[in-house]
Amino acid sequence: MSDIPARAIPRPGSAAQEPHRPDTAPAPAEREARRAAGVAAADRDRAGEDRTAEAPGEGADVQAVVQAAAPAAGGRLRRPVRTAAVQRSWFQIGFGLALGAILAWLLVQTVLKLSELLTLLLLAVFIAVSLEPVVAWLGRLGLRRGWSVAAVLAGFAGVLAGFLALIIPPVTDAVNALSDGVPRWRQQLHDHHSTLGRLEDHYHIIEKAQSKLSSGGASQVAGGVLGAGQLVISLITSTVIVITVTLYVMAALPTIKQFCYRFVPGTRRPRVQAVTEEILRRVGRYMLGNIVTSAIAGLATFVWCEVIGVPYAAALGIFVALMDMVPVIGSTVGGIVVSVVALTVSLPVALATAAFYVGFRVAEDYLIMPRAMKFAVDVHPVVTVVAVLAGGSLLGIIGGLVAIPAAVALGIVLDEYVFPRTDAS
Repeated sequence: MSDIPARAIPRPGSAAQEPHRPDTAPAPAEREARRAAGVAAADRDRAGEDRTAEAPGEGADVQAVVQAAAPAAGGRLRRPVRTAAVQRSWFQIGFGLALGAILAWLLVQTVLKLSELLTLLLLAVFIAVSLEPVVAWLGRLGLRRGWSVAAVLAGFAGVLAGFLALIIPPVTDAVNALSDGVPRWRQQLHDHHSTLGRLEDHYHIIEKAQSKLSSGGASQVAGGVLGAGQLVISLITSTVIVITVTLYVMAALPTIKQFCYRFVPGTRRPRVQAVTEEILRRVGRYMLGNIVTSAIAGLATFVWCEVIGVPYAAALGIFVALMDMVPVIGSTVGGIVVSVVALTVSLPVALATAAFYVGFRVAEDYLIMPRAMKFAVDVHPVVTVVAVLAGGSLLGIIGGLVAIPAAVALGIVLDEYVFPRTDAS
């Protein structure tokens, strides 16, 4: 064993002990690729150092993240990994949706409860805006705004007082005639030779009336009287609310407009003011056109009643003129009242009066009103008819009253803001 040379014994880890491996030396092209990648990495590192120098706070944060990640990476630096935002749980999403639905439901219920009050406020604002041209005209004559509003109120009070002066005497006479005729009618009911007596013998009117009253009809009558009283009180309260709010809005309309304009950015404010003033001007012209058509209806009623001999022609003419200002049903109610009064003359006169009002209503709705609105607010007659019908279906009398001004405002907004953009695109 001692004769074997020492160098012939393979050392641990030497090439003689390991199996033969193929040559793994990198090729020249691979060495060039690795050298280019190292140069690019160095450039990226220098760019990162420059950004760190430009943003010290951000660089400090990145360095802190790198230093914290270095020990975990075994001393090798790695890029910081962005953590995804924590997603909200399904409970939070459901709770938010449920809370939003509850708030929306409460808002809808509140609006429904306040719908009657909101409707009265809308009517008051519309009346105030409609009377603004008259108040402005009085202001140009030299009156202060408060006195102008008082003058308008005094004018309406005078018209109402004149109407009451004409309508109260005939109503009083009718009530007196009714009270005087009740005893006579009772006597005729017991007279078997009179017309009422024969009707009583055939239909037993008194007996049926007594049985109805004894079987609970009295409570129904009392309930009807109580309901009528509540309706009258509600009507009076609504009238007082509308008049009060109208006066306040008329007196403070310039201040209210300036306050609302402040919600518009200053760059757009002049254009919004011009559009708003144009809308208010056309609403005032609409109200004047409505007054003209109502005056035509009142004058036609006065002439008809004078020609055929219906009593109280002047009072009926003013009544129809006032009722005609109420859209949708105003002229119809006026025609029914005049026809009932004409019935006191004779049945043929009443039928002729009813036919006259049917024809006049058709002419007013499809000839007079559309042409007057075309002249006053420059709205097509078809738009006028459709707007009145749609507004009356949605909000009743008040909807029909504000339908045409709403159509006018919509047309102005479309002409100023929508159509120019669509034409230019």
